Amino acid sequence: MAACVLSFCVHHLPAAFASLPWVPMLATAWPLSTALCPAGTRTGPGASQPASVLVQVPSQVTQLCQQYSDVPPLTLEGLKDCVLYVLKLYDRIDLEKITGVNSHFMKDLGLDSLDQVEIIMAMEDEFGFEIPYVDAEKLMCPQEIVDYIADKKDVYK
Repeated sequence: MAACVLSFCVHHLPAAFASLPWVPMLATAWPLSTALCPAGTRTGPGASQPASVLVQVPSQVTQLCQQYSDVPPLTLEGLKDCVLYVLKLYDRIDLEKITGVNSHFMKDLGLDSLDQVEIIMAMEDEFGFEIPYVDAEKLMCPQEIVDYIADKKDVYK
């Protein structure tokens, strides 16, 4: 399936970047690699192939895709920085009041329970998973959020 999507993108790449003169020249100069598309897939506009088809794809394109697919591993320091960054973006927090990861949302930062819920929602958006309400109401400082996310994402270093 991925090979078919890639072949579709490569097939339409020259048309998408027709205004850039160097793209077609590079696409023809790259060595080609071969990808197998399963039966019944669409490799062009309105065209359905009756059987498996070998599609030639520029190898540089596949290498570029591979370079962007890897995500650097999470670290505790990276988690802490990311949590503090999200907190600094929240408009109800005075930046001078954030003394570190142990600042309590209500006692030190002067936030209320609705603000705490909004912060948890921002963390859910940032890290891509839902924090249950039972756990969310226990997260009252940045360090607790870092510890919770590290536990859920299996980050130990």
